Amino acid sequence: MEPVSYSISVETTLALIKPDAVHKSEEIEDIIQRNGFNILERRTLLLTPEQCSDFYALHYGKLIFPGLTAYMSSGPIIALRLARDNAIAHWKSIIGPAKATESHPECLRAKYGTSELQNALHGSGSLLAAERELRFMFPYTVIEHVHTREFTIEYLSRHVNQTLMQGLVELCKHKPLNPCVWLADWLIKHNPNKPQISYGV
Repeated sequence: MEPVSYSISVETTLALIKPDAVHKSEEIEDIIQRNGFNILERRTLLLTPEQCSDFYALHYGKLIFPGLTAYMSSGPIIALRLARDNAIAHWKSIIGPAKATESHPECLRAKYGTSELQNALHGSGSLLAAERELRFMFPYTVIEHVHTREFTIEYLSRHVNQTLMQGLVELCKHKPLNPCVWLADWLIKHNPNKPQISYGV
């Protein structure tokens, strides 16, 4: 039997709907979902200039920095935690580059943005950036990999189902008074991954 190749998990990334596009949030979120993303979390917030400075710390010292922090604190924004395979690259391709109006007229920044600064949407640039930015916008959320349905089915099929089915058959034969405890004990005793003890002669 050939080994099965499958993706272990999908990526998560941060999407921000910026102040100039919040009024189009329902339309944008519909586009997001039609592109195969799951919206795991959604949060509307109003950042202070200091919080914007912290979020965009990598841009500190650039000419755009003062205007960027002022703009991002000028009104409510919507933070979204998105998930799908290859989420970071896919979201970046959909929103397009910062200067998107002429070079990528089909992208979301061209459609909803009004300038290079007020470009409607933000997307994390890398896995490390996504983790940092998600923790910033969703500080009480545990950021972890989201397993695909295919991975879950494959994992259960390979490592759980056979032993569990044997245990359930035995459970039906014995009909114990406390079936959950009985099944737990049976699974511990019949764990196929339990270390084998060998006694020396």
